[in-house]
Amino acid sequence: MKTSSAFLTAIACAALTACSSGPKTPDWQLEAKGSTDRAVAAYLEGNTRVEAVEFARARNEISSTGNIDLIAKVELLRCATRVASLVFEPCTGFEKLRQDAAPAERAYADYLMGTLSPQNAALLPESQRSPGADAEPLSKLVAAGARFRAGNASPALIQQAVDTASAQGWRRPLLAWLGVQASLAEKAGDLTEAARLKRRMELTANEVKPPAGVAKP
Repeated sequence: MKTSSAFLTAIACAALTACSSGPKTPDWQLEAKGSTDRAVAAYLEGNTRVEAVEFARARNEISSTGNIDLIAKVELLRCATRVASLVFEPCTGFEKLRQDAAPAERAYADYLMGTLSPQNAALLPESQRSPGADAEPLSKLVAAGARFRAGNASPALIQQAVDTASAQGWRRPLLAWLGVQASLAEKAGDLTEAARLKRRMELTANEVKPPAGVAKP
């Protein structure tokens, strides 16, 4: 699953993306890449427990290199999944590394936290400076989340975030963005639309459980 590969490349060097040419890729890179992808997917699908396990595994693999830049980038990726899901909390893992992080990484962290200074905007990856229609899905949601946090999310952008999360089957951000739409509909006095959105949220949140004795595929 390549949930995070394009996004990780956008904010980092290609050290975790396992190139197909050249010398054999070290095992730590393969393990870190796989665990990172699974962690991102689990969080966006609403499985916090699996995300925590896979993230810890990825960070442990990367820490074996002593490479602060790579650890910082993966911490930023974890924080980015929160912003994509409208979970605005401190990026504590990165903040412990901030003093040794590169300027681009510090700028990206500030961007996620809503504190980026205008003079550092050029340090952001292109996917966040001007996300296009063909941008990678997670990059779109992160950009939308950052704009929402800054109070600059238009109804069209919110709808795009809903559509992006829905197309990927990402339950957590979908519920968050649908909640925004429902709140806006209520404020506008459109109670019919608000009720429709809440029904969709209820449908999204209610994962169907297999019968007893039947394993999930």
